[in-house]
Amino acid sequence: MTGAVTDELEQVAARASEAGIRRVHAVGWRDLDDPTAGGSEVHANEILSRWAAAGLDVVLHVGRVDGAPARVVRRGVQVRRAGGSFGAWVAGPRSVLRDLDRTTDAVLEIWHGVNFLAPFWSRVPTVGIFHHVHTKQFHQVLPPGAAHVAAFLERRVYPRLYRDRPLIALSRSVRDEMVSVLGWDPANVHVVEPGVADRFRTASAHRRSTRPLVVAIGRLMPQKGFEAAIDVLLDVKRRHPELEAVIVGDGPERAALDAKVRTAAAGGWLRLAGYVSDDEVVELYQRAWVLLSASRREGWGMTVTEAGACGTPAVATDITGHREAVVDGVTGLLAVDNAGLAAALDRLLADEAERAQMGAAAAEHAAQYRWDATARRVFDVLADEALRRRRS
Repeated sequence: MTGAVTDELEQVAARASEAGIRRVHAVGWRDLDDPTAGGSEVHANEILSRWAAAGLDVVLHVGRVDGAPARVVRRGVQVRRAGGSFGAWVAGPRSVLRDLDRTTDAVLEIWHGVNFLAPFWSRVPTVGIFHHVHTKQFHQVLPPGAAHVAAFLERRVYPRLYRDRPLIALSRSVRDEMVSVLGWDPANVHVVEPGVADRFRTASAHRRSTRPLVVAIGRLMPQKGFEAAIDVLLDVKRRHPELEAVIVGDGPERAALDAKVRTAAAGGWLRLAGYVSDDEVVELYQRAWVLLSASRREGWGMTVTEAGACGTPAVATDITGHREAVVDGVTGLLAVDNAGLAAALDRLLADEAERAQMGAAAAEHAAQYRWDATARRVFDVLADEALRRRRS
């Protein structure tokens, strides 16, 4: 994002004036300085920084990061940290309440499965961003007792507690799952897809790797399916002996994945790169033949459209979120299990013409998603809520 105020951001400024919103407090778990940050933090940063560029006073409250200052300004957003990883759920609302005054006009609540219970403490217009349904994921990352409590809250408590608060879903399939599985009123759930940053773009054809290269990118968490991705790559390697693969990201599964690669003696062609720079990510997307995502749970799958913007088709699991990020059979291929993922990779690695056709379609598909439009559409929901409250 440049410093220029685009037409979309001018619309944010106009809607802010119409709705009487000058200062927005956002509450979230983490920010981009947290080593465990992932897609939801990127999503929040892209939206909030654009609201700041449009002239709003934006404050983001998150958990404390070891070695990082309690306060910092990033791209115009005031970031305030307190409470640590889990204390953030108490410290964030408490910090907002401490700062609430006549110039605080709205709250954005960034959901992480377990949320901040804004209806109990926010009396200003409030909108939540709901990334995806977490029910099954809770049992992958939490102790059994805590997982059951979290799942109960998501299924039984939140739809009632937030029944008069608008939420943002990242895709139509997430909204459909919220309605069918959790019982949300569809009238309260608004779909706003994530954007794609301008740095993700196609490059000249010679930028592609001369050898088949598959890239997978994301936080190394159980629900992201990287163990399955390695199994798929090991299978495909038997039929494509020149295959190379790079997995980018870090997280609690790193040690187990390293051990899996060592056990398979795959270190010569399958590399776990850890975190890399933004420029390196773009280069990998542009060099890759295919992006692989074996994730079991996504709100959208931002790496899919980022790679697509670079002209790289995707092979991904047929799950909520992926079904809009990938246009099956057009911008990539969806599969329901490891065998299907392997077969889809075989197909694209073996067919240069189809791969190029899908890559071009992926770039065209990704071009419709821009962060300025995402920021404006999310703000529209917040402004509409402020005007509704004013009329009621």
